[in-house]
Amino acid sequence: MPIQRKSRKAPRDESGRLRIGDNWNAITIIALSQNNPLKAIAEFVENSIDARAKAISIIRGKAKGQNYLKIIDDGQGVPLDEKGTPNFKYVATHICDSIKKKLKEEGAMGIQGEFGIGLLSFWTVGETLSLSCCGHDGSAYHMRMSRGQPGYSISHRHLLVPFPGTELVITSLLPGLRQVNGEKIQRYLASELRDRIRQTEVKIKVIDHFSRAEYWVEPRQFSGQLIHQLPASSTPHGEIYSELYFNSPDQENRIGLYRSGTRVLPSLTQLDEFNSPPWTSGYLQGIIDAPFLNLTPGTRDGIIRDERFAQFCEAVRSLQDKLIAVIEEQRRAQEERSSKQILKTVQMALKEAILSLPQEEYDWFEVHTSKTLAHPLAEGPLETSFSGREDELMIMQTDYGREATPVQKDFFEFSGPLHSVKISPTSCQVAVNGTRNLRAVCRDRQRRMVEQQISFQWEILEGRGTLNPIDGCVVTFQASDEPGLTRLRVKVRQNDIECRAEGQITVTESILPENFLTTDASQKGLPGYTLKSAAGENWRSRYDIDQNVVIIT
Repeated sequence: MPIQRKSRKAPRDESGRLRIGDNWNAITIIALSQNNPLKAIAEFVENSIDARAKAISIIRGKAKGQNYLKIIDDGQGVPLDEKGTPNFKYVATHICDSIKKKLKEEGAMGIQGEFGIGLLSFWTVGETLSLSCCGHDGSAYHMRMSRGQPGYSISHRHLLVPFPGTELVITSLLPGLRQVNGEKIQRYLASELRDRIRQTEVKIKVIDHFSRAEYWVEPRQFSGQLIHQLPASSTPHGEIYSELYFNSPDQENRIGLYRSGTRVLPSLTQLDEFNSPPWTSGYLQGIIDAPFLNLTPGTRDGIIRDERFAQFCEAVRSLQDKLIAVIEEQRRAQEERSSKQILKTVQMALKEAILSLPQEEYDWFEVHTSKTLAHPLAEGPLETSFSGREDELMIMQTDYGREATPVQKDFFEFSGPLHSVKISPTSCQVAVNGTRNLRAVCRDRQRRMVEQQISFQWEILEGRGTLNPIDGCVVTFQASDEPGLTRLRVKVRQNDIECRAEGQITVTESILPENFLTTDASQKGLPGYTLKSAAGENWRSRYDIDQNVVIIT
């Protein structure tokens, strides 16, 4: 007979629910998951803001040989139980089941907390936490927890005058927090809670007994030019708020990522999805606020890459083209303004030197002619003109077929009181019986031209020759028929201010021909300038004779 074998039944599929194997171990992991003690302090302050506090004091000091951190607010305190006492028992026994979450589900607005683990972050700050609040009976109730201990205790004492709000005290601060002073707390909260402070108008003061200083936490102000008319960014889960500023390029310029007014990341570029231009350009600073993002509960400085995050990335990318265009436009405008200012500075420096030197020897730039200069960064040619008056030298922007117009002066370019005068040229040569025009150049303390309420008096101190007229800004010197040296002086008066300057003229039998020192460059007028990248070269600037351009590296 064949032997019959018993058939084995296949194991059935099983399913079940996840459970915490060791509750205390899970609580320990949660309590130690906060990696930034300043972030923990910000969470304590946010608890006060969620409780509708209008004034918050953060005190850092030392008592009975122990360093402590104290946070006092005037808010609504811990919600009361049916007995009218602060419901500390619920707070201690419902970790990860926040009262605030239930309040938000009931329609409460302006509340940030939702995880029920914020108080546990005191483990990264100090050894002991004490939370105090008053009940309806006027007594003060205290809840005490210790780092690394699973228990908690609640006590109370009667008070003559109940105090409003909540008092949180962390004692025996960890040794690594000695450098977390009041100023660092103030700077961190100013950025971390920027929009929460602005929206709630809460007043936060940091008192540091160690440095004997007080700091008010003011919402961080961004510098630069606010970018208007940014395209709207929205997702099915909510709107994205953007406040961006254009600034000079700097590695410190960052765009922070916020959620409901609280900073999540100091820089958007910490996300791989945004580690590219324009976010990495260094021109932008500001905030992008997405209230619908899901955060990592422990640290609250990470983002869960779920569907909401994917929609956030897609919506924010719509800003890229606009921001790239804004950066390019502003960069060009800044370069043009800088180029014009440098050109003006170079021209004025050259002109200043030339006006003090004899024309027949040094006037190789032909400053007394009117020429058109091609400027490499301007939209049209730049016209530079000078006709014997120093203040007539100005940069003019023009297009072909249109009359040139001078650049408008800034308010600081208008002159002040008379401060100095000089004769232009200070030294020169004139042939016997020849003539030469001289001019008195008047300036204020900032070396701007002075022309208002000025009187002149010219005189010859030594030598032969005549001056005509003797009371004008420009005077004509008539040389005698004999060679010699003539010294002259001009007195300039503006109200009660008087300045003097001297010059000398050498009268000679003959003068070198006008084209003796002339080169092709002398017919090109004052030179323009251009910027050139010349890494490794041993020169900082040089003059290109053929192009009549000063090249600057």
